[in-house]
Amino acid sequence: MDSAPKNRAAWRFVLRAIALKSSVATAGLLIFAGSALCAEPPPPAASGAPARDFSTYVPTAKATRIEASEAPTIDGDVSDAVWARAEVISEFYQLEPDTGQPVSERTELRILYATDNLDISVYAYDRNPELITATTKNRDGSFAVDDTVRITLDPLNTRRNGYLFVMNALGGRIDDLIQNNTDFIREWNSIWTGSSRIVDDGWTVEMAIPFRNFSFDPAQSEWVIDFSREIRRKNERARWSSISAAERPADISRAGTLTGITGINQGLGLDIQVYGALRYRFDWQEPQHETFSFRASGNAFYKITPQLTGTLTVNPDFSNSPLDLLQVNTTRFNLFQPETRDFFLQDVATFEFGGRGFTIGGRGSDYLYPPENGTPFFSRNMGLANGLPVSLIAGGKLSGDYAGFGVGALSVVTNGTGDTQHSQVLSVARITKPIGESKLGVIYTNGDPTGLSKNTLAGADFQFRDSDFLPGKILQSDFFYQRSISDTVGEDDSFGVAVNFPNEPWGLDTRFKQVGTNFFPALGFVNRLGIRQFDGILQHRQRNFLGWRWLDFATSWYFVTDLSNRLESRENGVWTGINFRSGDQVYLRAFDDFEAVPTPFKVAGKVPVLPGRYHWTNANFSIQSSNARPLTARIDVTCCSFYNGDYFRVDLRTDIRLNALFQIVPRYTYTYIDLPTGLLNIHAVSTDFIVSFTPDMQLVNQVQFDNVSQRFALSMRYRWEYQPGQELFVSVGQAALIPGEEFTPRSTQAIVRLGHTFRY
Repeated sequence: MDSAPKNRAAWRFVLRAIALKSSVATAGLLIFAGSALCAEPPPPAASGAPARDFSTYVPTAKATRIEASEAPTIDGDVSDAVWARAEVISEFYQLEPDTGQPVSERTELRILYATDNLDISVYAYDRNPELITATTKNRDGSFAVDDTVRITLDPLNTRRNGYLFVMNALGGRIDDLIQNNTDFIREWNSIWTGSSRIVDDGWTVEMAIPFRNFSFDPAQSEWVIDFSREIRRKNERARWSSISAAERPADISRAGTLTGITGINQGLGLDIQVYGALRYRFDWQEPQHETFSFRASGNAFYKITPQLTGTLTVNPDFSNSPLDLLQVNTTRFNLFQPETRDFFLQDVATFEFGGRGFTIGGRGSDYLYPPENGTPFFSRNMGLANGLPVSLIAGGKLSGDYAGFGVGALSVVTNGTGDTQHSQVLSVARITKPIGESKLGVIYTNGDPTGLSKNTLAGADFQFRDSDFLPGKILQSDFFYQRSISDTVGEDDSFGVAVNFPNEPWGLDTRFKQVGTNFFPALGFVNRLGIRQFDGILQHRQRNFLGWRWLDFATSWYFVTDLSNRLESRENGVWTGINFRSGDQVYLRAFDDFEAVPTPFKVAGKVPVLPGRYHWTNANFSIQSSNARPLTARIDVTCCSFYNGDYFRVDLRTDIRLNALFQIVPRYTYTYIDLPTGLLNIHAVSTDFIVSFTPDMQLVNQVQFDNVSQRFALSMRYRWEYQPGQELFVSVGQAALIPGEEFTPRSTQAIVRLGHTFRY
């Protein structure tokens, strides 16, 4: 008698019992701990602030003009006499935990400017300075654990796209692009200086941000600006404008206004970046091969007008890019890998298309239904052909605003591929026109990275936004249409609509998308053709419930049909979660899934799933500790079925801040899949070990391994920006296979690169 069904049934029973008991025990422990912590009353609110109607409140501040010779020294000491001439901005309100109440700790912001720089100081008073949370000096690292101050600037007054500058009390710095009020582009970097220090009654910050970093209209004296402060031990977020707990961090549509910016200078508007790199590579496979080389590369950025930038790159160097995100694919469809190369991330918001039809936005990085399918332009394809790297010879880009239109154009020349030895010219162009808070746009792409077809795409979109659809409530709706033309597969189209009501207590985020059977954007991303997709989330969030920060209830839906409306995929979900005043949170989710599999495929390339109709139900339990601690952790447990078999998945992520010098970020994911056609145990391990010597000198080490591909990757990247715009970069990489207990090296690489930016 076959014992396999009995064994699977026993496993299912054991896994469900473990998941249930662990969930109940952990939830009970967290509720007990969270209730004890939240039993303390919230901090008293400051008094004396004027009453405000936050549904219409848009504050205004004035920057103070100084001479360049009077500029403060950027050392974190805000006692320079020149700061006394600046207007004091001190009216800040909590987003949480007590929405609309004045910030619990006095905060003062001052803004000066001379011809070349915008100077900003912050005095973040704290009655208990010994409790200030400051754990890392890492440039562009994670400040989720730390007290921070954030400055958001939108010099073009788009109220959609902008620049974010963040600092903590140790002088750690972050600079991001804000794209379309939804996403932060962390990989963007600019040249600026900043310093901070902890003092007897709080901590202080000074920043100097060159105007040459921005595109702006010199005739416009007003900029969009916002400021926020986070006091981590209180889980408090305070902001100058946009006083709503439901407001997304990247949303600048209701930010304040900075006046008085006149007579500023971009110089000639020319930046030239020059790089020289020594490279070493050893290939361990027979016949072994060793190479030494030197490569010069460079970028030139020229402000054709103060609002329009032209960029030229020659032999672009991407050696400072991190390892790709470690992913093991257990689905039927290709996975999306985000762009990490600096050249393509500069002014990336210019090429954004379709709004929420193609972006995760406020849904969170673990959103279950990745939206990228059908994206018309995916810059990662400029440098890849059939999944293999292809070097770029040169590239040119135009980005910014001209005559009231947003303009983006990009063209690169690639080396020949294994399929064709001819170089390829790949191009994209994007034009947008603001209409109030909304915008209308078109996009055009041309070229195929493989050189195997002639491919063109054209599309149009309209992104609607009303920040006062109802008093204090936002409504967004995005529409897009695009058509691809290929000499190999013909013509086809894709179109969609998204509606977002990002408010509290009720919020709705839903969208529809159709992707034609022969839709082929060669410079875009497609992983599922011939479909109609409907998905969305309806959520209710009750804040300050029973002393908790919030209580969530939500339902989600995801349907995919073919073009004849026959159901191919479905998932319905419900969940609830608690975020305690301590910052700890616990969520419980249940999902019901259906898949109609038309042709066989292999889970993770190993275990086959045969054609058929499959139905299963899973539960997920997640718990995350507060970011206010130097050791944070999150665990996700999912159980118990998958394609008529058994399923169990544990994802453990931790962030360990040993001190201001060392940070360790390990992640381990275990997936158990037992199908009628085979058994699969997946182990995926990654660790980042970061050493932050100073805010301008870091050593970032990354290690990755999974037992399915058996690939091991090690990356060690040292970066020292010894002066703004001047850097030394050293990288060592090792690739190997580990089948069983044997370590089989594949390649070893080392790079030493010097870079210098000349500004004119």
